Amino acid sequence: MAGLAYPATRYAPAPLVDLTSREERERLSPSALGAFFKIIDRWGVRDEDARGLLGGVTNGPYYAMKKNPEGRLLDSDRLLRISYLIGIFKALNVLHGKKLADEWVRLPNTNRVFGGRTPLVYMMSGGTPAMQTVRRLLDARRSGM
Repeated sequence: MAGLAYPATRYAPAPLVDLTSREERERLSPSALGAFFKIIDRWGVRDEDARGLLGGVTNGPYYAMKKNPEGRLLDSDRLLRISYLIGIFKALNVLHGKKLADEWVRLPNTNRVFGGRTPLVYMMSGGTPAMQTVRRLLDARRSGM
């Protein structure tokens, strides 16, 4: 087996973002919150459910973030949650027309993963691991699996 090697590639992966770095979180937080609130609006998600998707944010901080995302500092867990939701949003818009893409998270789903629940309820009850599962499911569908 000597001489076998992976083929050469010109692909250079983007550097990993260090979410433990305060500077990185300061840089990413305002745009992440802006994207989050646009997605929540497009999906028609209630504020109570949106707070759950963020990991249980209480009313005061949630509405402060919603009113003015600039200058907010999210922790790495919330940035990761928003990252999954952005990926889910993108995948839905690749797979479906705008109307279905925006309604999909609120529709009961017969896929075994969801057990008849809506993807929104599944993600709210399962937190970050559930968001990762939904993202992976949709990414697999996008790739034809």
